[in-house]
Amino acid sequence: MQLPIPIKKEKYEPIPPLIGEAADYNTYFPTFQEKVGWFLIGMIVSGAVLWIFYENIFVSVIVGAIGGICFVPIRRKQKIAKRQKLLTIQFRSLLDALATSIGAGRNIFESFSGAAGDLAVQFTEDSDIVREVQLIQVGMNHNIRIEDLLLNFAARSGVEDVFNFANVFATCYKKGGNIKEVIKNTASIIGDKIEIQMELETMVAGQKNEQNILLVMPVIFIVLMKSMGGELIDLKSPMGILAVSIAIVIFIASYFVSKKILDIKL
Repeated sequence: MQLPIPIKKEKYEPIPPLIGEAADYNTYFPTFQEKVGWFLIGMIVSGAVLWIFYENIFVSVIVGAIGGICFVPIRRKQKIAKRQKLLTIQFRSLLDALATSIGAGRNIFESFSGAAGDLAVQFTEDSDIVREVQLIQVGMNHNIRIEDLLLNFAARSGVEDVFNFANVFATCYKKGGNIKEVIKNTASIIGDKIEIQMELETMVAGQKNEQNILLVMPVIFIVLMKSMGGELIDLKSPMGILAVSIAIVIFIASYFVSKKILDIKL
């Protein structure tokens, strides 16, 4: 059983677990309170910025409402990405625990049982990876093939490293390969990849902070110019409105381009 990598569609259907209850990490269903909170944050911030530039209550309210609506899916994607990143780090620890257990002569079932206890100490009992390992244990107790359980976890995770490990493990397990060496080598490769990714994120952290500062600088600049009084800046004339509108479009476009550049993935 080989589950394909889920392809993002207009309407994504969550992948159910083979047994029990488990999350699909490609999705996130916010509560009503979260949606309202995110909407208000997006509306207030975008509305305030538009008021600073245009001083038009109608434009501020309309654009603010649009900004609030747009911020909800953006925040949802951020929550999904954050959870998948944490799952990737936890999965690396799972591979290390499995490699140690199998290297000590334990079989697959015993290795996963031992890994669940180790991960519960390292993280928490209710962490995602602990729940997934416990689900794999329950599945094996119900005579579900270990490779099917791993492939299902991989499909639900949305994490490339989990996909790679599950596919290699399933192929090797079916053909009677050396599982010990497969897990050991895969753990080493994926661990190195995750470590390099984390180093890259550390390297660009400063640039991301600069990006965030540049995001608010135009707003601060306009506020300072207006606070000086006089006619240093005129944003109410047709030429002023046109110049500000073009500047905002260019600024937004440059922000997303820089964000794409700094989003380095292996």
